[in-house]
Formats: sequence, structure tokens, C-alpha cells
Amino acid sequence: MSKTIQFGEDVPGYGIRVLNEREIRAAAGLLFLATFVSLMLILFQGNFVLVKYVSSIFLADFLIRVLVNPRFAPTLILGRLIVGRQTPEYVGARQKRFSWIIGLILSATMFTFLVIVNAYSPITGITCLVCLLFLFFESAFGICLGCKVYSLFYREKAQYCPGEVCERKSRQAIQKTSLIQLLIVLAFIGLVILAAILLKDQFSRQPYDLFGLKRAK
Repeated sequence: MSKTIQFGEDVPGYGIRVLNEREIRAAAGLLFLATFVSLMLILFQGNFVLVKYVSSIFLADFLIRVLVNPRFAPTLILGRLIVGRQTPEYVGARQKRFSWIIGLILSATMFTFLVIVNAYSPITGITCLVCLLFLFFESAFGICLGCKVYSLFYREKAQYCPGEVCERKSRQAIQKTSLIQLLIVLAFIGLVILAAILLKDQFSRQPYDLFGLKRAK
């Protein structure tokens, strides 16, 4: 039973229980995609069906992660299948548990309002956006926002953070950003804004069917 109901894995060489960050990022990517598509359906079609399914799956998955064992969470199992051939990147389980408790609270909020109450409001909108933000940072950048909040509530230092950000004190030369690079980014943003102003009419034009396939039908 102890091996069934536990949080994290015992890996030789690590003083605390750990999790595989690679499969966590893969699972976050899957949840982000599902949440993003459901949000697009709401914005463009007013269709709330998919988001109800997604919030239910989200809640069930995080209940298993936090209360049972992450190794039995469906999205993490899918993540393991996707990145199974990659070398594991171990992260401390304690801060991940704290982060997933936040995810559990967010998903429970979405489920309560959208499925049980069957109502939407600024609360559900903000909650959905926060979920997307957390999932995007996890899947795209490997940054666990919930883990960063962990240090504010617990005095003990988080161990085995993704990318070794807990242990690393200084950046390597390849990681440093020069003033020229920052100016390039600012110039690029300026060009995007300028293009949006000057090419507004061109971008607003509806493209035509080049091969006439729609008329042929």
C-alpha cells in the first residue's frame, strides 16, 4: 500500500523523493492544448461543452496526482509514453506537490462553476487564464510558477529544481544577454507595431480562394 499511495519516486542518489520533469512538461503541454482549444470554442462559438469535459478531466487528474500517486495520473502516464526515450530530469517532489495543490484548487473552481453550477463569470474566466499561464510556462519554458510560490510559504530551500535553478549561482557565457541583443528585441517589437499600423488595411483584407475550390463545390 505504501508504494501505491505516495508522492514521488525514490531514486538512488537523491536524498528526497523526486519526479521526472520531462513527463511533467509533456503532461502540461497536453493540458494546455486542451484548455486552449476549449477557450477558443468559447470565444468564437460560445460553445462551453468542451471546457466542461476539460475541467472534469483536469480535476480528476489532479486529484489522482495529489491524493493518490502521480504515477497513476492519466496525463502523466501519457507524458511518460511521449518522452519515455528521453533521459529523465529529476525534480523535487515537495515543491511539485505544492504547485499541484494550486492546480487542484483552480480545477475544482472551474468544475464547480461550469459543471455543477452551470454558470460562467469573471471568476471562471480569470481562473482559466491563470491555468493557461501556469501550463504554458511549465510546458514551454520548464518554469514551475507554483514552485516559485513554494519558497514564500516554506522556509526550507527547494531541492532539485528544473534546470538546477535552485543550485546555480551564476550564468554561463552562452546564457547571458547583451545590450545589443536587448536592443534587437526592442527594435523588433517596434517593427511589429509599425507594420500593424502601416499594413492594417492589407492585413484586414479577406484572402480569396486561389484555386476556386469553394466555387467548384
